Amino acid sequence: MAQTATHNGHLASNLNGRFARFAQGIARWSGHPAAFLLAAFIVLAWIVTGPVFDYSDTWQLVINTGTTIITFLMVFLIQNTQNRDTMALQLKLSELVLAMKGAQNKFAAVEDLSDEELEELHQECKKRAEFALDHLQRRRDTHAVPNPKTRAAAQQASAAIRRSARQR
Repeated sequence: MAQTATHNGHLASNLNGRFARFAQGIARWSGHPAAFLLAAFIVLAWIVTGPVFDYSDTWQLVINTGTTIITFLMVFLIQNTQNRDTMALQLKLSELVLAMKGAQNKFAAVEDLSDEELEELHQECKKRAEFALDHLQRRRDTHAVPNPKTRAAAQQASAAIRRSARQR
């Protein structure tokens, strides 16, 4: 029984690998100018043959069926490629977050959070960004203050803000 499960797992992994390579190859090829030119040539040939087939329903059905089948299959190939690209990007970003000193590791796996948790995290980040912006503005204002007493008070306030931010 365990051997069958291992065998099935190997087959599934092999199939996934082959499909991924196939999907990436088709996605690369379909984005190439030659693919566009081939498609344009097929449409042009179809248009030119219109009078030959007297613009019949069958003539119209050929292009409709062909484009529908190609579109249907391309949706799955493109989705597979997009899923892989998104996962690779997420892994790269996660590695950067985990490697940064002082970064919050909870951001490394945000794609697994619920919509509500994502919204809460978004609001938290928004507040932190506003706090950072206010802090930068106060620092700019501190350096623009001509009066030495006012400058010292502004620097003390800025230091208090930094201490408060480190305590969070």
